[in-house]
Amino acid sequence: MSSEFDMSGKVAMVTGASSGFGAHFAKLLSARGAKVVVAARRVDRLDSLVEEIKSSGGEAVAVAMDVTDPNSIESAFDQGEAAFGTITVVANNAGVADIRSALKVDEASWDRMMDTNLKGVWIVAQQAAKRMIAAGVGGAIVNTASILGLRVAFGQSSYCTSKAAVVQLTKSLAIEWASKGIRVNALCPGYFLTEMTEAAFASPDSKAYLNSSPARRAGEMDEISGPFLLLASDAGSYLHGVALPVDGGQSIGNM
Repeated sequence: MSSEFDMSGKVAMVTGASSGFGAHFAKLLSARGAKVVVAARRVDRLDSLVEEIKSSGGEAVAVAMDVTDPNSIESAFDQGEAAFGTITVVANNAGVADIRSALKVDEASWDRMMDTNLKGVWIVAQQAAKRMIAAGVGGAIVNTASILGLRVAFGQSSYCTSKAAVVQLTKSLAIEWASKGIRVNALCPGYFLTEMTEAAFASPDSKAYLNSSPARRAGEMDEISGPFLLLASDAGSYLHGVALPVDGGQSIGNM
């Protein structure tokens, strides 16, 4: 696995890196040899992550990025390039959730969802591709979608819509950029145990729901490592436009 998923010589950017999947992906990429640019709205929340990567022998730099602000995205790429050179791997991971019934979704919350989960993914991917093409190099972009981009769940209309759009965007960009040596794929996680979800999964309702799923449990963070590295590394060099569910069978079971 270590040789197939080798990321030596790669420069990777991870958005939404301050916690959850983003922090995990950043440490994973560094452990495989990549130089890592970690991005989030508040750089101070990234300091401990950068120190952890450096203490393990890796190279990392933190940059401020608000994915709803194109100028912020461009500035973050400029800073990343200044530190390590052209970014050739992007974990396009920043996103928000909003669980409420459709009748209670107001225009402001809808716009926030689409601006973050869809428009932000598009602008980050476009910025990365422009710079790869200008530098004459290929690369890999991994968009974090969701199994709720493949099917729906009750009370999450805006979130499901945003993630379904990410899946279609991924496929569209894959078609356009494959000939330029840029692979674009989407990771579609199910329900994973993270700091943010641990308390929610402890509730009786959540336990009952997870027990009704095919795997009968939430995913452990390490179980998304292999799928992510497959899409991000040269091991997946013939994968374009894939929307890969990593969900213990939840997307084919009852929801």
